[in-house]
Amino acid sequence: MELDTVHETAGSAGETDDFTVATAYWHVLDDGRIQCDLCPRACKMHEGQRGLCFVRARKDDGIVLESYGRSSGYCLDPIEKKPLYHFLPGTSVLSFGTAGCNLACRFCQNWDISKSKELDALADRAMPETIASAARELGAASVAFTYNDPTIFMEYAIDVADACREVGVKTVAVTAGYICPEPRREFFAHIDAANVDLKAFTEDFYRHVCGAALGPVLDTLEYLQHETDVWLELTTLLIPGKNDSDAEIDAMTRWVVANLGRDVPMHFSAFHPDFRMTDVEATRPATLTRAREIAIGNGVRHAYTGNVHDTAGASTYCGSCGTRLVERDWYVLGEHALTHDGACAACGARCPGVFAGPPGTWGAKRLPVRLADFDRARP
Repeated sequence: MELDTVHETAGSAGETDDFTVATAYWHVLDDGRIQCDLCPRACKMHEGQRGLCFVRARKDDGIVLESYGRSSGYCLDPIEKKPLYHFLPGTSVLSFGTAGCNLACRFCQNWDISKSKELDALADRAMPETIASAARELGAASVAFTYNDPTIFMEYAIDVADACREVGVKTVAVTAGYICPEPRREFFAHIDAANVDLKAFTEDFYRHVCGAALGPVLDTLEYLQHETDVWLELTTLLIPGKNDSDAEIDAMTRWVVANLGRDVPMHFSAFHPDFRMTDVEATRPATLTRAREIAIGNGVRHAYTGNVHDTAGASTYCGSCGTRLVERDWYVLGEHALTHDGACAACGARCPGVFAGPPGTWGAKRLPVRLADFDRARP
């Protein structure tokens, strides 16, 4: 997969004028094309063309976002599904995404959404205030921008985040972290927590499997950890024979400890054959266990296994005395020894994260939501 710009003609993907907003990050090139400056891909477009992400397009001598106010659907999920284990554990999160993506991962687990080239598929329409109101009425502690990367619809995500903040609801970004420095500062200033997909730890993997680059992602991780108050967790989907070697996991986890610190949680998740990698076998649980052991051996205090039933690998333990603070089996929480302010009940050491009382009881429930039911502005 090359990193060159992929051009898509805007064409007739459905009427979008009512859901189109101007964007800020672009400039005009000497040859008349306009370059999008949102992410390192730097798509260069003639009038009527789209970037690789599909939702940002050149129109009337500017770059517009064509998916504002439109979603592929809404669902109440457990926060652990994002996955976030140290951010309001046991609570529900109202999740949604749009269409498109600025990466081209061959293994995409949400390819039907992130690789969609049809704006008409975005049937659910909601303004930011409606989403915030729905989250509050449903009892969700947060709203998650997920299923596809929120950086490509950052104008919409920012407005939703601001509306949520006004009613006491937090926001979560599930992202690949592939974004340029200036829009990155603006976007994450509105976000409370992020799970960043660190897809591998080699430039070769990012280039040939994701159509991207590793360097900008590492820059985003360091920025989030050292220059913001955003709660950060990492996820790596381990793909057999692609990014799951002991040497790569060792190098990755050493980098995390040295550059982000020991307290950033790391999730090692199981791959299942999908999209353009149906010929690769599913990840064996033993691979996840081995990765977790390597991470802990290198100093990561909170390393987890994901997408498998593994209570030992999914539970949170005190970094000081080893007491199990939160018991987990996939998305189901069991016994806990965590105080209301996130301290270990046994030794008093504080567990890193964002906590508001004891863990909630949402569990593994998944509840589809119709935002039209909460849109008070509609006739």
